[in-house]
Amino acid sequence: YLRSLAMKEHAVVQVGKGGVTPDVTAYADEALSARELIKVDVLKNAGLDVRDVGETLAGRTNSLLVQTMGRKITLYRPAEKPVIKLPKASAAGNTEK
Repeated sequence: YLRSLAMKEHAVVQVGKGGVTPDVTAYADEALSARELIKVDVLKNAGLDVRDVGETLAGRTNSLLVQTMGRKITLYRPAEKPVIKLPKASAAGNTEK
């Protein structure tokens, strides 16, 4: 569900050759507070593994790494009053109709 919502979004944070600096982390944290769901662009000159960057940012911002696709990362963190309503999970293995 979150991946489909992120398809329409543009990257609001960029990670460059400096890596995941405190400034990048602070900006991502602010963006998550304002939007709940953000995309991060890892620039080619960063020379970093995109998945590692995503896991680092997710850990530092207390958010969920939704996906990495190419050089893009999607992060989600619900707000105190969530705007994004997540669908309820169906029971695993429940095939009864």
